[in-house]
Amino acid sequence: MKAYTVDLGKEYGLQGGTLECILAENPWDVNTDWKRPALIVVPGGGYGMCSKREAEPIAFEFLKYGFQAFIFKYVCAPDGRYPEQLFELSAAVDYVKKHAEEMNVNPNEVFAVGFSAGGHLTANLAVEHQNVATKWGREIDCKPTAVGLCYPVISQIHGHQGSYDNLLNGYSEEAKEELLKTLNLDQAVNEQTPPAFIWATVSDKAVPADNALRYAMALDKNGIEYELHMYPRGVHGLSTGSFEINHGGEGLDRIGRWMEDCSKFFRMYVEEKF
Repeated sequence: MKAYTVDLGKEYGLQGGTLECILAENPWDVNTDWKRPALIVVPGGGYGMCSKREAEPIAFEFLKYGFQAFIFKYVCAPDGRYPEQLFELSAAVDYVKKHAEEMNVNPNEVFAVGFSAGGHLTANLAVEHQNVATKWGREIDCKPTAVGLCYPVISQIHGHQGSYDNLLNGYSEEAKEELLKTLNLDQAVNEQTPPAFIWATVSDKAVPADNALRYAMALDKNGIEYELHMYPRGVHGLSTGSFEINHGGEGLDRIGRWMEDCSKFFRMYVEEKF
């Protein structure tokens, strides 16, 4: 196994952003041409921090399921505001694709899984990847093959206001109103949006389950494949859904299965046999 960190800010001339690469090596003398799909983990934290609980534990689980794992950390408020985070995640996807050979990755199989505000950022890339080059002013290959959205912030209407406050800090009220036309993500889904695996809990009081439902219905209207799991019980921020991460709680015996379900959903879009 190899592990190292890429400074995306330095590589792409951005304010910040890092990509921790956790790469499995094939120790056998068989299937030497087999390339792994890539999984970029995007932690939540209300755009005010990057949650450790939604970083390493997720990456190592997906490594087990056959993915090369990457932990993406982005600039948060008050230092960064939109579209900095979108550009940093775009750079992460582009970097993995451009360095796929040395990472033993199939460049056509780059997935991202985001949590809460990280789910918002991941879905933001999903609906806007085709516009990033124009917004940024540089050519970049940043379309994910499919995404995973875990209790995601999707719409300010029923979302987590603190996430939007942090993301849009410093903008005028008029500018915020204009930006929300894109950042209320269910309204921005289009025919170029990639498939999504989505899950949330009905009893989530921090980010209502309505957010996940809105995004799923927007995908449905556009004829885009998705898989949606709505668990009846569970607080916000359950990460892996395991007892080790959450120290107990309702619904964990079922929620802990989401990672295997998500990996199987992603495998629908890969060439390699698992």
